[in-house]
Amino acid sequence: MDTDVVIAGAGLAGLTCARHLADAGLDVRVLEAGDDVGGRVRTDVIDGFRCDRGFQLLNPAYPAVRDEVDVRRLGLGTFERGVAVRRDDGLTHLTVSPRALAHAAPASVSSMASLMQGPYLRPQSMRELAALTRWSAPALGPVARLLRQRDTTLRDSWDDAGFRGRFRTEVFEPFLAGVVLERDGSTSANFARLLVRAFALGTPGVPAQGMSALPHQLAAPVTGAIELGCRVAAVTRDDSGGVRVDTGSGPVRARAAVVACDPVTAGELLDIEVPAGKGVTTWWFATDSDPGDRAILHLDGRSQPGPLVNVAVMTNAAPSYAPPGWHLVQASALSADADLPTEAVLAQVGAVLGVPTNGWRLVTRHDVPYALPSQSPPLRVRRDVDLGDGVYVCGDHRDTASIQGAIVSGRRTARAVARRLQPTARGPA
Repeated sequence: MDTDVVIAGAGLAGLTCARHLADAGLDVRVLEAGDDVGGRVRTDVIDGFRCDRGFQLLNPAYPAVRDEVDVRRLGLGTFERGVAVRRDDGLTHLTVSPRALAHAAPASVSSMASLMQGPYLRPQSMRELAALTRWSAPALGPVARLLRQRDTTLRDSWDDAGFRGRFRTEVFEPFLAGVVLERDGSTSANFARLLVRAFALGTPGVPAQGMSALPHQLAAPVTGAIELGCRVAAVTRDDSGGVRVDTGSGPVRARAAVVACDPVTAGELLDIEVPAGKGVTTWWFATDSDPGDRAILHLDGRSQPGPLVNVAVMTNAAPSYAPPGWHLVQASALSADADLPTEAVLAQVGAVLGVPTNGWRLVTRHDVPYALPSQSPPLRVRRDVDLGDGVYVCGDHRDTASIQGAIVSGRRTARAVARRLQPTARGPA
């Protein structure tokens, strides 16, 4: 055998798995086809601008992030709670924060009524607020209880709770469209509640050096075991009871192999079914003019919105995303809506932010056809990672479609591998 474990793919799941297996005393080799670690979590530095491959945020409230990541070292630049919504009146309206809505869910009528006051965009009636808190209430109790309840589509769950009106159409629908990457409400309602729970508990942001700082931190303890530019062509069980991994530079034999590639590649290597993917396109614009000073997610809540699902001035949260004196703005659309000229994108960005975009420069455009696995109801938060005979698979397609899911999947797979290779040991935590 050349090593104990070969891991194909150095994304968040593969890196987490490698760290835990190395901690357990196993010899690990990580084979990554790309020129850097991170998988779908990558940052391109172009002319001093940090452009993540697709708009992504890190939520420090994720339990797996708290366990596995030193968030303080990332220098997280956080966004404001809530969102800013451009409406037909031409004004930008701020929402109440997710935490305030979360606290209202189990509250009395009088405390719920307090949310109806103040200078924020909010439910327009007590009935609408009560319906929203009725829908979100399951997210505030134990996660295990939430996952046991009957699941349905997000759209049907809102209808069943009686949640209708402008707060749904102008805030929740456009906001979650940018998070789950679909507009038709077909996503699992329980998955959406898990996301709302995370937003209520934590304030998302971006690392000072871009989202790639996250996988770089995860990779640090196993850097010597990572081989970049090494594409895996096949994974097969061999007659000796081990596994053979074929690469462009020859075969590698190991006691076990973990496929932690992107879901499409994993499906091809292992002949397994993977969820359909949902894509996103992100444009990154540079400007030396003032785009506004709020570090907040901007939504298009007009009655005839454009194709963009969200806009954000990244440098208001993390000034290091641009050279001094410059601002960096991201604008994202679902892949199905991304056949747009740059001028049309800038027109909607200007309308949403309420600023002229003359002279803004396109730094780059990222098309990510498979950004997230689909999460249809009923939600399955655990799929098998042990495929038998020393072959394993991990990634967010085996858990939940999130950074949380990717890290949990890597950790869960490491436990399974360690149980096989070290049957008398407890395995990594």
